[in-house]
Amino acid sequence: MASIKKRGESYSLIYNYTDHQGKRKQKWETYPTLADAKKRQKEVEYKDACGCLVVPRCTDLNELLDEYIKLYGKDKWAISTYEHNLALINNYIRPYIGEAKLSDINAHYLEVYYQKLLKTPPVVNIITGKRSSEFVSTSTIRDIHKILRSCFKQAVKWEILEKNPADHATVPKHKSEKRQIWTAQDLMRAMEVCDDDQLKLAMNLSFAGSLRMGELLGLTWDCVDISEEAIAEGRASIYINKELQRVNKAAMESVDRKDIIRVFPEKSSMNKTVRVLKTPKTESSIRRVYIPKTVAEMLIECKAKQEELKEILGAEYQDYGLVMCSTFGTPANEGRIRKEMKKLIRENDLPDVVFHSLRHSSVTYKLKLNGGDIKSVQGDSGHSQVSMVTDVYSHIVDEDRKKNAELLEEAFYEKKNLNPQMHEKN
Repeated sequence: MASIKKRGESYSLIYNYTDHQGKRKQKWETYPTLADAKKRQKEVEYKDACGCLVVPRCTDLNELLDEYIKLYGKDKWAISTYEHNLALINNYIRPYIGEAKLSDINAHYLEVYYQKLLKTPPVVNIITGKRSSEFVSTSTIRDIHKILRSCFKQAVKWEILEKNPADHATVPKHKSEKRQIWTAQDLMRAMEVCDDDQLKLAMNLSFAGSLRMGELLGLTWDCVDISEEAIAEGRASIYINKELQRVNKAAMESVDRKDIIRVFPEKSSMNKTVRVLKTPKTESSIRRVYIPKTVAEMLIECKAKQEELKEILGAEYQDYGLVMCSTFGTPANEGRIRKEMKKLIRENDLPDVVFHSLRHSSVTYKLKLNGGDIKSVQGDSGHSQVSMVTDVYSHIVDEDRKKNAELLEEAFYEKKNLNPQMHEKN
């Protein structure tokens, strides 16, 4: 039996339960009103009689989030994910619903919360000092929902909750913006007019290898095969097994430097961030990409220039084995590459795209070249699932399907090829 005891202005519900080790323990739960305590009392007594009583170890969402970050986040999240999720939790979850009792949170509660966020100004960017938009975006709300759903899933696993309140909550619809990319003609023109050697190599590698910026900057010479034999046999390649990122020092230490291969020295110890080489977030990102002969020859030329610089600079050259690096061997500046690309676009009246769009141009062009062979393109791009390629590049697949209709019209309905050559299956 459960009992209620008044303590100051609140009411405590007291009952006994058996923990997962079979030991009998006493539980105290505090409620602001007698009605709330009695409601919970009836629930506890009924579930105890049914043998399905779940004893919460956390009473409000803040306490659950603390457990979730400590037991799940630090182990499962990559550094950048840890930093991103912690920012969402501290900026958008704790201030608005952190003090909510877990017993009060259900699908309706979450939907009301999401609707409130749609009318809430986002936090100010600490770098720019500005807000990214008038109100919290649907994209941000979807990320918040993912965190809460994952958090409540762990709570069910830990027997803190009986069911996940986020499973049936409706999230505001999000419409992805269509990515603007360079056509083959745009890309060719950009390559022709570019007079910055580092930018030119970066653009070619990103396009030919379907590389993300971090993968490009983290590429090392020991993962490049540009031997005469490899080029002659058409197997010149790059092996993607790490990436360069600028991460928050505190976040890095919070996850015990998980996945970190190397930490590069910074000019000032006062910096809150540091550049690191780390393993990719997903196993599918680790891949070998075969590159065209022209790009392989560009890498040979780049390697020769680096060797020349090493001889000239001697001990001043810091050799980290990076393909993309500064004059002194340190990691190439991501900001400089983006800035030079913007300059190239502005001075040559090219379509205004971001550097990451070269990766999308790469995937699009490869899909068109190989007749929509999604699996091989997925292998080059490092997407974890085929669906990620089909969802983002469905317009390319649709073009192939339209071609099927044209071929059917010509062959069957126009009676030009009623009996096409059929290939027997072995």
